[in-house]
Amino acid sequence: MEMCKGKAGKKPLDININIDTIDSMAKIEDILIQMRNNSSEVRFSDLSRVCIYYFGQARQKDGSHHVYKTPWKGDPRINIQNHKGKAKAYQVKQVLLAIEKLEVEHAAEK
Repeated sequence: MEMCKGKAGKKPLDININIDTIDSMAKIEDILIQMRNNSSEVRFSDLSRVCIYYFGQARQKDGSHHVYKTPWKGDPRINIQNHKGKAKAYQVKQVLLAIEKLEVEHAAEK
């Protein structure tokens, strides 16, 4: 924990920065960039990490398929499939659409 002086040097402020959280967010951002640039070369484990970050743990893991719950009914649905360690390009695009929809809905709430 780092201590910083508040306004005019009066009270110290407690700043507790979780480095693991910052690193995790940076990795998610890097994966999202890769997903947008080349959806056919995304590792399944990376796509799964992004889905967990945005949608929580998979509600169903049936073999190579992982299904994630979204706060809406219908499309875009989050159903990703492991194909020899890679994610399928159309499923990467569906996840990107779902993240965009989630961010738009979140912005509308503010």
